[in-house]
Amino acid sequence: MLPPIYAASVPVFVHYLERLAALVEKTAHQEQVLGARLAPDMFTAAQQVATATDFALRVAFALADAPLPAIEDHGMDRIGLGRRIVAARVALTALPPDAFADAADRRIRHRAGFAVLDQSGHDFLHLFGMPNFCFHASMAFAVLRAQGLEIGKADFDGQHDYPHGFRF
Repeated sequence: MLPPIYAASVPVFVHYLERLAALVEKTAHQEQVLGARLAPDMFTAAQQVATATDFALRVAFALADAPLPAIEDHGMDRIGLGRRIVAARVALTALPPDAFADAADRRIRHRAGFAVLDQSGHDFLHLFGMPNFCFHASMAFAVLRAQGLEIGKADFDGQHDYPHGFRF
């Protein structure tokens, strides 16, 4: 049986990174949408993807009490983001599940913007890490959708199924 914190983090991050990779790939013929933002003071779609990817690593590696791997910056275009996501997925899947055995109770001191937080591994994952990962992933989706990319809930989660052109 997998440690609960591992099961609630690494497989989820890997799944949604695969979904982000598929969203980024859908920009192939309109790559300029990666430079769009929902509001002037928000990240671009590309930066949202990169930040979500970085959160997956930052959170999982802290929970595993392992040093954060250096991921090469390949740029913020479709190819560069795809490479970043692949590198993150490789790093995540290399983490041994047993490194997460005591993660729920491990104290993790980290920054959240200008705040310095000290949280249990459980709270770090469920109250900080996963919500931030999901925020940036969903903001990337929202920017791309707002820019007219034909994507829907099934593209985001890989679970839903709707016929082409379905609208609520």
